Amino acid sequence: MHKEYICSICGYIYDSEVGDPDSGIEPGTPFENLPDDWVCPVCGATKQEFELV
Repeated sequence: MHKEYICSICGYIYDSEVGDPDSGIEPGTPFENLPDDWVCPVCGATKQEFELV
C-alpha cells in the first residue's frame, strides 16, 4: 500500500514510490524499512519527526 510521511519540522514528504535516491534509498522502499539513521533530506530531522499523511 502506498504511504506518504510528512516531516513535522519542514513539511518534506517521503513518498515510498519515489524513495530518496539522493540518499541511496530505492523507489518502493517503505518508510518503516528506512535505516534508523536516515534523516530528512531537507532539514535533517530524524524519522521520529515524521507522521503518516
